[in-house]
Amino acid sequence: MDKDLPNIKRWVVIYPVYINSKKTVAEGRRISVEKACESPTCAEIGDCCSHFKLPFAIEIDKAYPRDFMQIGRVRVLLKREDGTPINPAITTRKQLMLKVAELVPRHPGRTKKQEPAASASTAGPSKSGKHGKKKR
Repeated sequence: MDKDLPNIKRWVVIYPVYINSKKTVAEGRRISVEKACESPTCAEIGDCCSHFKLPFAIEIDKAYPRDFMQIGRVRVLLKREDGTPINPAITTRKQLMLKVAELVPRHPGRTKKQEPAASASTAGPSKSGKHGKKKR
């Protein structure tokens, strides 16, 4: 581990549930539904942290305490040992969650996944003929 990076145990923890728009506050969402994104992954959150030039570590073996089926979390370093922020635009955990949730829907892997689904839904099943009650 680098000498300029502090102990990873002291880094901020972000669970994907915190910014998931499909979850309720009781289930663990920490930001408003309007600002949250749909089903983020740890990899997407990590890519967003690297975009903001923040050191991060993905912990796949960890689970969310309220729902142990939600696997994975991301640890992010927001401030150095002396208390100065690494990225001046992001100084708090809440700011980080809002910025990440704003960036995740534009993630390259996410846009590729949605294109085939959009084209398949526009085609739809074609129905021909009359469908009604059978005459006896």
